[in-house]
Amino acid sequence: MPPPHPPTFPATSAAHQQQLPQLSSSRRRPRVNSHSDPDTSDNTIRTAVTTNLGKRPRGEYTFSPPAQLPTPHLQQQLPFQTTMSAKVQGKRPAEVIDLTRSSSPGRPINTSFGGPRPGGGISGLQPHLRPRKLVIKNLRPTTSTQKAGADEYYSRTRADLDNALAAIFAGRPTGQPMERLYRGVEDLCRNGEAEDLYNRLRARCDQWLNSDDGIGQLRREVTAKSSSTHYSNEMEVTAAVMQVYQRWNARMLTVRKVYSYLDRSYLLLQSTMVGKEDREKARQGVNDMGITLFRKAVFGARNATVALPLGEVVLRGMIALVMQDRDQEQDQMVGGMDKGQLLKESVTMLKVFGVYGKLFEPWFLETSHGYFEEFAEQQSESCGLRDYIKRIDGLLKSEEHRCDLYGFDSTTKRQLLQDAHRVLIERYSEKLLDSGSVAKLLEANDVPSMKALYQLLRLSGLQKKLKQPWDSYIKTTGSAIVSDTTRGDEMVIRLLELRRSLSIMIRDAFDQDEVYGYGLRESFSFFMNSKKNTSAWDTGTSKVGEMIAKYIDMLLRGGLKTLPKSLLSDNKDKANAERTGLASTGDEDSELDTQLGHALELFKFIEGKDVFEAFYKKDLGRRLLMGRSASQDAERSMISKLKGECGANFTHNLEQMFKDQELSKDEMANYKAWLAGTGKVITGGVDLTVNILAAAAWPTYNDVKITLPKEVLEQTTSFDAYYQAKHTGRRLTWKHNLAHCVIRARFDRGPKELLLSAQQGSVLMLFNDVADDTPLSYSQISQATSLTGNELDRTLQSLACGKSRVLTKAPKGRDVNPTDTFTVNRAFTDPKFRVKINQIQLKETKEENKETHERVARDRQFETQAAIVRIMKSRKTMGHAQLVAEVINQTKKRGSVDPGEIKANIEKLIEKDYIEREEGNYVYLA
Repeated sequence: MPPPHPPTFPATSAAHQQQLPQLSSSRRRPRVNSHSDPDTSDNTIRTAVTTNLGKRPRGEYTFSPPAQLPTPHLQQQLPFQTTMSAKVQGKRPAEVIDLTRSSSPGRPINTSFGGPRPGGGISGLQPHLRPRKLVIKNLRPTTSTQKAGADEYYSRTRADLDNALAAIFAGRPTGQPMERLYRGVEDLCRNGEAEDLYNRLRARCDQWLNSDDGIGQLRREVTAKSSSTHYSNEMEVTAAVMQVYQRWNARMLTVRKVYSYLDRSYLLLQSTMVGKEDREKARQGVNDMGITLFRKAVFGARNATVALPLGEVVLRGMIALVMQDRDQEQDQMVGGMDKGQLLKESVTMLKVFGVYGKLFEPWFLETSHGYFEEFAEQQSESCGLRDYIKRIDGLLKSEEHRCDLYGFDSTTKRQLLQDAHRVLIERYSEKLLDSGSVAKLLEANDVPSMKALYQLLRLSGLQKKLKQPWDSYIKTTGSAIVSDTTRGDEMVIRLLELRRSLSIMIRDAFDQDEVYGYGLRESFSFFMNSKKNTSAWDTGTSKVGEMIAKYIDMLLRGGLKTLPKSLLSDNKDKANAERTGLASTGDEDSELDTQLGHALELFKFIEGKDVFEAFYKKDLGRRLLMGRSASQDAERSMISKLKGECGANFTHNLEQMFKDQELSKDEMANYKAWLAGTGKVITGGVDLTVNILAAAAWPTYNDVKITLPKEVLEQTTSFDAYYQAKHTGRRLTWKHNLAHCVIRARFDRGPKELLLSAQQGSVLMLFNDVADDTPLSYSQISQATSLTGNELDRTLQSLACGKSRVLTKAPKGRDVNPTDTFTVNRAFTDPKFRVKINQIQLKETKEENKETHERVARDRQFETQAAIVRIMKSRKTMGHAQLVAEVINQTKKRGSVDPGEIKANIEKLIEKDYIEREEGNYVYLA
């Protein structure tokens, strides 16, 4: 506690003035005990007042010579004491020292501090030995003159502080140096006037705050109009209060500097001594006092649940600022302040006052709830799903940005957004999840809108409900593609484009959500195997499997140039391939392998894999025999993919086809070695190559009757004799319609090598037996080559009417008639030396296609019967339902079989005595 009297300079004697310089100059800082001696009475410490009242009093102590206190017992302990640490010495009992003698009895003078000093025993103070208490006696009493001078000083200090406060609140200079004002506050506090000083400061602050310069006039105006429910100038009142608050903070900052000593001594002690229940009545710090006074003047008490009229208008103004910010009004100024800055500073002010959570937040959330309801109702009635998603997403982002920009609490932001999600999303989930509206977005491939929709639904945990319209769209769109009989050739490309767009949607809009990937696979499997869709083609088996096989054939023959750009990999696909360690899709081979993988994904969905196998084997044989494959590596890669998907049994025949070609090369090498060994000479200059194919592994091909040129016929006869002699019991069936040849031809502009089919070569070789420019008629060519009908027409049309016309037709035209004649076009030219003349391909007829499907259906029946026999052989006895279920389970990979067909096959097996009926069950017969 501060002393009861002001500390002043003492009027010391000359003897004392001479003794003060004799204090020892120890290098160690002495330990000083600031407490007075408990054994000494209160009147042993006195202060003297100087006569110079124009200066601030300074405190100093006087020393009087006490009685001598003998301490002879310390003389023997001196060597030990001089070596003791300060910590140990501090624990020893204190000793009273007579400062008037040179040393205590029994204690020698420490010459390390300069030895004895003339004039007394101040040199006897040796703080390095142990702590001691200083007893000051015989001080001069305070005179009445000194008392009056001190009172005058304090009165003048009070007046100076009052004038300084008036100047501060008026915005003028204080007239006194800030340091003098600070010292004045300190002196008044030390004089015991801290309580009075605080009360006077609080009264002056409250007086200015309620004056017209503060909020007095503004509060009276608002209170006078409090009977109305809405104040017309709410934002202007908020701006006016904010301006007063800013001036108040500036004034209080200066006041805090002046009253800093009061703040850090008396008020700090008072605030720590008061409990939480008396916090409002406690002596607050200057800053807290300023906050409390302004809050009470504007909003009321801290624990109030309803604001004062002025505070209510301020809150209304803040709500109005938020609403104008939502409406994006152009006018950004109010009361000379920027609206955004005003709102931000107002939120900060409410947080400082501690009324943000009690007064502003509930009101703000309630108003926002009404705004959200009105907004959702208007938008749902006036716009479609795309625009509704866009506006709702924009509103949520703007609300989140507004909370961050203007400093709203995180709890306010969380409650606001949760309420917005409930009103805007959950209540209107039927509109957001409407199957027709979602289908339009998916059909338009609107990734941004679907991403916004997914994000909106995920905010409320409804994203999984989007799977139902997602699946519905896929099934509807896929069924329309599969059942479209007018665009069958485009079926697979359209399916791949659909799957590609949906995969991009999952990747870019749904954040790779596996729920939608599963829905995609499930929906594709549904519509690709739907009997309703299959029945539209009237094939009895899977039409999708056939078209997938034809698509892969097109891809392996023509490469990437046959694909639309929409199916090619984009930059994100390439980046994902490189990141996952797969080959980069930048080169053509890798991209071709990727596209084959996409086709295989469709293949996985179909159940009628036997249809795919039949058509794929047919197309593969044609590519291998005619050399039309774009890449052997791609062919083998596709076989490997199919083997991994369906097993080795599925690809056994396909692999055998490649093995037959390798064995044929070895057989031809042996044949040529045999020719060389026998010395047999084959005339005609024909280099024959024969592919020997196993009939069980290769597809069946129709025979086309053709008469080969005699040079080729001689070679084939020779090879047939060699093969029959080597392989007894085997028979060769020649398929000349699958053969191709290279013929060297001489034209007027130079020789050429022509790549032709066997039919084309046979026709051109006829012109070697006639004179130059001698025409051959249609009938002559037909008789010489044994080609008739469409086969002859296609052959002649490719030679005389195609891009490379090595024959000239008379009369000219694109169609071939039986009356036409043909001659060699000796003027034929081409920039390439080797010219490939494509045979005009005859499209597969409906009869041929139907025959293939029927053959698959027959094979499926045999496979069903074989499955029944295997099951019965292992089970011996089974009921009808269990047997049908087991047969379906074992045959579903090859193709779905109706229970009626299974029953018919059971009857056939009963007729063949494989199984029999016995008491309602089937029994296997060994």
